[in-house]
Amino acid sequence: MVPKELDSLSITSELIRAARALLRWSQGDLARASGISLPTVKRLEATPGILAAQSSTVSALRRALEDAGIEFTNGNTPGLRFRIDPKKDLGNGPGL
Repeated sequence: MVPKELDSLSITSELIRAARALLRWSQGDLARASGISLPTVKRLEATPGILAAQSSTVSALRRALEDAGIEFTNGNTPGLRFRIDPKKDLGNGPGL
């Protein structure tokens, strides 16, 4: 059985912070990448649980993180991980 995709509207502030940590992004980096204002990113991350925002805002945040290599997962407990791109050679490091 394949786990169903994590609904964009059920992304939590904890997942956003964890994704930023994996990417080593600041809140400002996420704001720039997503086109969402920095005060909005800060407000959304400060409140525990499911993001209380317009669906377009949540989608923009998710899209920015996914474009940077984050994969949101689901199952019994939603989470995230780096997406592995089979087209990239991960053995030599960046730029080698």
